[in-house]
Amino acid sequence: MLHFNRCPHLKQIAQKCFSRIHVRTDKHVQLFLSRTFALAEFRKSRHSTHSLVGDKNIILMGPPGAGKTTVGRIIGQKLGCCVIDVDDDILEKTWNMSVSEKLQDVGNEQFLEEEGKAVLNFSTSGSVISLTGSNPMHDASMWHLKKNGIVVYLDVPLIDIVSRLKLMKIDRIVGQDAGTPMKDLLKFRRQYYKKWYDTRVFCESGASPEEVADKVLCAVKRYQDVDSETFVSTRHIWPKDNERTVSTKFFSEAVTEGLASDGGLFVPEKEFPKLSCGEWKSLVGATYIERAQILLEKCIHPADVPAARLGEMIEAAYGENFACSKIAPVRHLSGNQFILELFHGPTGSFKDLSLQLMPHLFAHCIPPSCNYMILVATSGDTGSAVLNGFSRISKNDKRRIAVATFFPENGVSDFQKAQIIGSQKENGWAVGVKSSFDFCQTAVKGIFRDSDFTGFLIMEYGTVLSSANSINWGRLLPQVVYHASAYLDLVSQGFISFGSPVDVCIPTGNFGNILAAVYAKMMGIPIRKFICASNQNHVLTDFIKTGHYDLRERKLTQTFSPAIDILKASNLERHLHLMADKDGELMTKLFNQLEEQHHFQIEKMLVDRLQQDFVADWCSEGECLAAIRSTYNASGYILDPHTAVAKVVADRTQDKTCPVIVSSTAHYSKFAPAIMQALKIKEINQASSSQLYLLSSYNALPPPHEALLERMKQQEKMEYQVCAADVNVLKNQVEKLIQNQFV
Repeated sequence: MLHFNRCPHLKQIAQKCFSRIHVRTDKHVQLFLSRTFALAEFRKSRHSTHSLVGDKNIILMGPPGAGKTTVGRIIGQKLGCCVIDVDDDILEKTWNMSVSEKLQDVGNEQFLEEEGKAVLNFSTSGSVISLTGSNPMHDASMWHLKKNGIVVYLDVPLIDIVSRLKLMKIDRIVGQDAGTPMKDLLKFRRQYYKKWYDTRVFCESGASPEEVADKVLCAVKRYQDVDSETFVSTRHIWPKDNERTVSTKFFSEAVTEGLASDGGLFVPEKEFPKLSCGEWKSLVGATYIERAQILLEKCIHPADVPAARLGEMIEAAYGENFACSKIAPVRHLSGNQFILELFHGPTGSFKDLSLQLMPHLFAHCIPPSCNYMILVATSGDTGSAVLNGFSRISKNDKRRIAVATFFPENGVSDFQKAQIIGSQKENGWAVGVKSSFDFCQTAVKGIFRDSDFTGFLIMEYGTVLSSANSINWGRLLPQVVYHASAYLDLVSQGFISFGSPVDVCIPTGNFGNILAAVYAKMMGIPIRKFICASNQNHVLTDFIKTGHYDLRERKLTQTFSPAIDILKASNLERHLHLMADKDGELMTKLFNQLEEQHHFQIEKMLVDRLQQDFVADWCSEGECLAAIRSTYNASGYILDPHTAVAKVVADRTQDKTCPVIVSSTAHYSKFAPAIMQALKIKEINQASSSQLYLLSSYNALPPPHEALLERMKQQEKMEYQVCAADVNVLKNQVEKLIQNQFV
């Protein structure tokens, strides 16, 4: 959002920079870039004023035994429209023989070709079409159907499909050669279903056809109701007449803009989608990728990111770049304590779980005709994770998206610093700042809010600023998945039954990780208590205990756990907004007061609400090292300092009446000096690479992080910029980087 009175020539110059921009000249100038136009056309083309279906067809797709025919008939009755079964109404009438006879007559390959031709010769509108299980294997016929249809994937658990086919006495399906198990062929076919669907209906075990039909209708309604899932700023003040205003954004806009124009953070206007107990249970045996696809599809409207494209992004994000195939495994530590290992990504921290996906989302959402500079403030791990994530986007996307990470020059570990600097690529740079993380974060937010500067960058260089910190919704949302996945893993491993409560204990600085756990609970994961673990910078612990957020006379202390050496927890604003019933006026008041007076106090009612779900405590440096040492001596497992902080707090606050999942947010290799000090290893003054190799020789759990070891092998002395703690100096640096990258 750029102020018109500060940028009088914005309309003329911006139209030269961007294609298809509409500038609205009321109180503010709003730039609607080309993707917004595309979304508007997409929304317009799919809206029906006649009925749920209109002229579109509802196309039911899924494996044999998914219930497409039965569900299709029920939907047809509900809508009063024509129902067409491809097997009965198209193929058998075209061929004058049964489908099984045709398959036996011509064989698999010829069958698929003739089946496709029969569908290509067919057209209808406003109908329900039940496909065969093999239709999606013929590209031309599927494109033909999609032109005038909404493809609904009936995603039935594989074990249910196999059982149904046995009851139906079907022992062979199209594409199944002699000796090929039915289960393997069904798994193989999933790639085709994922390719074509517009919306998915997750059919939990035991769901009746009537229930599935109702879910299909809800899914189609959501698909067509393209304006229903919007985002607002935490500081948005609703008009008294409750009329919708232009301040609402779509997912794609929230991701590309990062920070709201009023300084607030984007949050969903409506509640989080909630899965049923049956849906959750059906995910117990699923992989991490499958869980991510189901959960994120429910949170991202297909008008912003089509479901099939989202699936491709998720598979790219959580592939061979993770050292563990389970992506975020849960390990039993001792007693009722479990460790959620969030460090198997390429940079060895929990940030990889979101920052391997977020760049793909961002690249998809931005308009194709302009450049973006991502500004990131990092307390250690975010910097290298952002640089790594954005280095994996396509070559074309790298030409229009660049990253600048600002880190406290003397406020991260030596290894973290080397990792950030070593992660610089052709579209990403590291900038050291002679100050704290809080200064870096405040400075970046200030740059976003400076409409003179952001307007100048657009007009002069055709470049828009955005963020990849957890203030960006596209960065925060993927974190919900691993909290849900951890609970499902405990169920899968037999430690609990679904519905039993757990506590989570999370080392907390910026409040994003623990907030993602809150969202997982809103989606249906039974989390009882959120345990906020602080180090000696325990402003959040004090706030949760008192309701007073007080930065007066409080100085940042450098600790063994630098990623949570934070005094201003940005994402706390999102949670307070939720607790305060979305009171944007209150958020504006509180956080303006924090900026101006360095403290605020919430009323007792909000303190009580906060303490219903949250428990908090903090850990000293000595306690942190002692926890690392005692855990290693007891189990051979090495905690990184952040995880050690969480374990100390969990030991102190959790009542042991239910399991507690402790988030392990980084691999211990990143903090070798602290680990060596904790384990009383004498060779502490060695170089970082020597320290890593020495620790890896201990044969401890978890195993050495190969990507981090490889990074140290390849480490070259790379140049990077260092800036004074001055916002204007940072602005100059941003402009120089934009000139180098885009001009």
